[in-house]
Amino acid sequence: MPALPSLEELLDSAHVVSLPMRVKFRGIMERETLLLRGPRGWGEFCPFPEYDDDESSRWLAAALEAGWLGFPPALRDSIPVNATVPAVPAHRVPDVLARFGRVDAVKIKVAEHGQELSDDIARVTAVREALPEAAIRVDANGGWDVDQAVEALGKLSAFGLEYAEQPVPTIDGLAEVRRRLAAAGTPVLIAADESVRKEDDPLRVARAGAADLIVVKVAPLGGVRRALNIVQQAGLPAVVSSALDTSVGIRAGLALAAALPSLPYACGLGTVSLFASDITLDPLVADDGAIQLRDSHADAGLLEQYAASGERRDWWLERLRRVHAVLAQNQHGLFTGS
Repeated sequence: MPALPSLEELLDSAHVVSLPMRVKFRGIMERETLLLRGPRGWGEFCPFPEYDDDESSRWLAAALEAGWLGFPPALRDSIPVNATVPAVPAHRVPDVLARFGRVDAVKIKVAEHGQELSDDIARVTAVREALPEAAIRVDANGGWDVDQAVEALGKLSAFGLEYAEQPVPTIDGLAEVRRRLAAAGTPVLIAADESVRKEDDPLRVARAGAADLIVVKVAPLGGVRRALNIVQQAGLPAVVSSALDTSVGIRAGLALAAALPSLPYACGLGTVSLFASDITLDPLVADDGAIQLRDSHADAGLLEQYAASGERRDWWLERLRRVHAVLAQNQHGLFTGS
């Protein structure tokens, strides 16, 4: 087990930035993140503000793996990625897609609070019209109940969905949606996201027969190595996705995708295109539907340009102190992470 870096070492290497978004995503137009420079490279610590310190400790473990340990060997050097369409009005879909260049797969956000199923159908219709041959998957982030999910996916299945990600919030609900879709002859696979990364036992979704595939994200799962272990134990196909990261965080996602024995689906690692700016001069964005595996280094000028306000910097550094203490108290897992 590698030694946990000291708090002083982390504070000395920390940079807090606030990056503008091109479109609203998860209700925000500014993405704050704390970047750490270690002996093996850069790591990113960016749990969303509402996450508690225990949950955030996995995000810090992932950042420390990237900066202080490095990544496992790669099996591939080109990672296929999907475009991501937030819950924008249908008329904005072409502009969003244009930022991704050529793509073979698109993930579309649905079940947004305050919107209707008709909004989702219009958004998916716009994507299908723009990209008749692309694989389409929808992501509800647990925004439907079981009845709503069955109704919505019954209608959206007409667009030839590749899969539906986290249509309902609970594992039991996922299993029920999957059962009812099969009984109705609706050909939509179910992917679990939050039910993997937010559960104390991320393998329960597989044992419950609640999903056909799982979505894995490096930071919420505690690092590349821990995510690889979860995929192996789950025995289900995996899609690698991101948590609205800068290129530093995307680099960790690419490392996971590169290390998986099998990569049957395009990855959700193209989200840097949703930012108006990044913290590197060589952003990890897709070219011809894929991102080439390479390291990401934060640029000093961009770190200064997008430095967070003093108040927000203090907030993040205090959070880092608390979460580091959680890791220091926890005596199992990579970097003593949970």
